[in-house]
Amino acid sequence: MTGPEIWNDINVKLIAILRGIKPEETDEIVTGLLDAGFRAIEIPLNSPDPFTSIARAVEIAKNYGPCLIGAGTVLRSEDVAQIDSIGGNLIVSPNIDTEVVDASVARKMASFPGLFTATEAHLAIKHGATGLKFFPAGQLGPDGIKGIRATLPDTTQVCAVGGVGPSGFAQYMAAGVVGFGLGSNLYKAGDDAATVIERGVECVAKYRALLEPTT
Repeated sequence: MTGPEIWNDINVKLIAILRGIKPEETDEIVTGLLDAGFRAIEIPLNSPDPFTSIARAVEIAKNYGPCLIGAGTVLRSEDVAQIDSIGGNLIVSPNIDTEVVDASVARKMASFPGLFTATEAHLAIKHGATGLKFFPAGQLGPDGIKGIRATLPDTTQVCAVGGVGPSGFAQYMAAGVVGFGLGSNLYKAGDDAATVIERGVECVAKYRALLEPTT
């Protein structure tokens, strides 16, 4: 399956953002989060030795069916190629860089560029992004996202990242958000695996509970 197909296929649309994780921490934390129900793992490129950690996460995920494993803070199309070469299929950026989106789409990887305005949202859609990463979503708020969402095609996949934790899932989903990127609400550099996994279990449970009325 391609990256976009996997995103559409997975039920729990939560992306675990493991900024600052070290390769030696990757196995236990990624395994625990996948066991908890996550199917999307993002390791930002400003983490220590990120490509090694991504490669390890890719291998672990092979035991869990279709998953999205890749990088965040992707600012160059060259990095897209390197992530693809180690088996990654997820590209997340803090901004809308059309070269990065185009490179991701060409390689059939899931592309989630960061944006904050309707202009950026429509540009991302024009270039074939898998989904839109509203960031920092906490500052835009559910009402701001809802307003922009109303201008977008019905099929647009909207995600909220930055300042949104499990306690805010319901409000943002009511505004048209389908997925969330979880950073400091889930993992901070140096956190032990047990703590991260406990948070992950809570996040998945709250997300699934909100899906139940419509499934």
